[in-house]
Amino acid sequence: MRRQEGCSLLGATPIDQVQPRSVGRVAGEVSSVRIVPRAGAPSLEVSIDDGHGRATAVFFGRKHLSGLAPGRTVVFEGRVQQSAHRVVIYNPAYELR
Repeated sequence: MRRQEGCSLLGATPIDQVQPRSVGRVAGEVSSVRIVPRAGAPSLEVSIDDGHGRATAVFFGRKHLSGLAPGRTVVFEGRVQQSAHRVVIYNPAYELR
């Protein structure tokens, strides 16, 4: 199944269609996981790709979340922000698929 078809099957909005400052549900394949220091504390950044676009989930104060690894399908739900021409969701709820 293609990634583009998968997001609609999971009840998610394509990443290129989410609206900033709204609560959104996006799904995709994890493309990268990295730890980024922010204000002296670590943050875990998880980027996903759904075939329509890319989104990054930022988990403050975390270095690891079990199951979030490249290649895994995940659904993020939370308040969508637009930051430097990218879609960002801070501390979203997530479901592993």
